Amino acid sequence: MLLIPTATDRAGPSGMTKGGPVNTLLRGMVRAVAETFDLPGPILEVGSYQVENQEDIADLRLLFPGRPYVGLDMRPGKGVDVVGEVEALPQADASIGTVIALETFEHVRRFWKGFDEVRRVLRPDGALLVATPFHFHIHSYPYDYWRFTPDAYKLLLEDYPSKIIGWHGPTTRPANVWCLAFREERPPITPTQFDRYQTLLKKYAHMPLSWTRRLRYNVGRVLFGRRTFAPWLDREKCQSECLSRAA
Repeated sequence: MLLIPTATDRAGPSGMTKGGPVNTLLRGMVRAVAETFDLPGPILEVGSYQVENQEDIADLRLLFPGRPYVGLDMRPGKGVDVVGEVEALPQADASIGTVIALETFEHVRRFWKGFDEVRRVLRPDGALLVATPFHFHIHSYPYDYWRFTPDAYKLLLEDYPSKIIGWHGPTTRPANVWCLAFREERPPITPTQFDRYQTLLKKYAHMPLSWTRRLRYNVGRVLFGRRTFAPWLDREKCQSECLSRAA
């Protein structure tokens, strides 16, 4: 019975600890994107507050050296340049090159308004990189409202003609889901770019279990079957889908 993973584990399959929204795998995903695509500036990070003791993981500015970068969050603190909410962004129309929102939209009360606001402030050649947890416990900062599947991002961002949908963990129970979406004046994602992104994702996006936890879950897999333990054993398994069409 002690072998069964529970919500009281230090970190769930998404790798998020209580109070910490970003994990090393998601940071690696952002790095893969940054080194594959020339993302236009200025960059606006929505949900930029850096949780104490997670600054090394949560600070994404270092991945975009030399780019104008603004951090926005609903509360002041480290990593926050502007206090505001994604449902009513203070930025002007078509003034932002790239919006990054990691582990944020599950907390947005009216997420559809947030996505509308992101599109409003993005330039016609702009990009959106969004990621949210799926198989993870309720975490109220201040409230936890939503979960998004890969198909949800396809629907919500259907007006973006070129995009990559990605996730990690079991296909039917992904830990996190993300989407890189380009607006209509950005050239479509090429096969070469998609291949490079996947190569760099494999290189950078890691979140290994400690040997003791891996041993624990493998023993549980043998005794009780793999299904229960798949979210933990497969959490470094990344999958991606590239969708491009004429604008």
